[in-house]
Amino acid sequence: MRREDVLISAEALERQREIRRQVMEHNARLPVQPLALVDTYGCQQNEADSEQIRGMLSEMGYGFTEDEQEADVIVINTCAVREHAEMRVLGNVGHLTHTKRNKPSQIICLCGCAMQEPHMAEKIKKSFRHVDLVFGPHVLWKFSELLCQVMDQKKRVFETPDSPGVIAEGLPVVHKGKLKAWVSIMYGCNNFCTYCIVPYVRGRERSRAPELILDEVRQLATEGYKDITLLGQNVNSYGKDLGLDMDFADLLEQVNAIPGDFLIRFMTSHPKDASQKLFETMARCEKVAPHLHLPVQAGSDRVLKAMNRHYDRAAYLDEIRRLRALIPDIVLTSDIIVGFPGETTEEFEETLSLLEQVRYDALFTFIYSPREGTPAAKLPDPMSREEKNRNFQRLVDLQNRISAEKHAAYVGKTLRVLVDGENDDGRHTLTARTDGGRLVHLNGDAALIGTWQQAKITGSTTWALFGELVLD
Repeated sequence: MRREDVLISAEALERQREIRRQVMEHNARLPVQPLALVDTYGCQQNEADSEQIRGMLSEMGYGFTEDEQEADVIVINTCAVREHAEMRVLGNVGHLTHTKRNKPSQIICLCGCAMQEPHMAEKIKKSFRHVDLVFGPHVLWKFSELLCQVMDQKKRVFETPDSPGVIAEGLPVVHKGKLKAWVSIMYGCNNFCTYCIVPYVRGRERSRAPELILDEVRQLATEGYKDITLLGQNVNSYGKDLGLDMDFADLLEQVNAIPGDFLIRFMTSHPKDASQKLFETMARCEKVAPHLHLPVQAGSDRVLKAMNRHYDRAAYLDEIRRLRALIPDIVLTSDIIVGFPGETTEEFEETLSLLEQVRYDALFTFIYSPREGTPAAKLPDPMSREEKNRNFQRLVDLQNRISAEKHAAYVGKTLRVLVDGENDDGRHTLTARTDGGRLVHLNGDAALIGTWQQAKITGSTTWALFGELVLD
């Protein structure tokens, strides 16, 4: 894609700002401030998109609520990665018929990846008549205009163009809280894993200009954000489309050089592009979290090839070996799909043996979900659902044992943690995260939220650590 075709023009973005100013003036004259609710499903990129939607709503004069009954505008940001997420969205959207009946002026909007799937958009159009606006990720930047079309024309609007993708800079953002923030460094994906719908709904890879990313991180650091996550479908592909002598490792080093007391995380790395240069940069940069999420998906070479992953088991294990040689205490997490079409029980056993070799700290595990329009959806799939469920449980049981053992090894250690919230379990008042992202339950004053503390780990479970604050 040509760069000039990717970037939304300054004139087009200014037009959207003018629309928001006009809506703000209208809403300011109302006797009661209108309220909006933004509900998000799916990945961190969807969360970042929802923060921009909140930013646009805020600039239009909307306040925010979590109550569907009192919301004047409801925006549901959807996920298309698995069927379960789509079914949850449809169930919740169906429930909104009641709120719309009680408040006929309410505007219900659906956006995100699922809405970019033609069959989903068509289902909403035909079966969910109470939905007023449907738009895909490629036109998120036009949300203000699309919302106004619904309000002015009093008719439903569907905007889901088939597009390779765009970049719209300067959209307003409302972050959740003042501690953690997402920063998108690129959008889209060029990998076309056979099971994955993302390249079809998010478009091709396109990188943001490094100076704009650095300005955004610099501003967040100035505002006191302590935990900043760089986002991309495959961050290791960053920069390939820019025509600059700069890759993700170079960007990471420049972010690390920004003054401030903050931690840098990033999601997600594709193993085929995880380079030795990246590993060495992570080891050298003191602000980069000692954590890598490196999705392996399967332990069988045949299955990996059928998935179009472009690496084999040996190459993946070599990456893990080289990374641990540089950062011995690295926290490793991964994604695994159970029951990919054609996977045999013997091939699944190879995934279990990979877990034993790598010993991940935690896993995100899924039973394969066919996505309409992907090559894998057309493959023969002879394994029964019952056997897939049994294999899935074996995977979960093994990882739970490994996670429990990994967490038990923390007991007795004193670690730096970022206190990030209040606890709701009654036994501990605070939650915190280690630099490696492990959850720690603590007792202490709520005034400590947002501060770095030292915590001595006194106990553990499969999913969390327990500690005591070490105060001066």
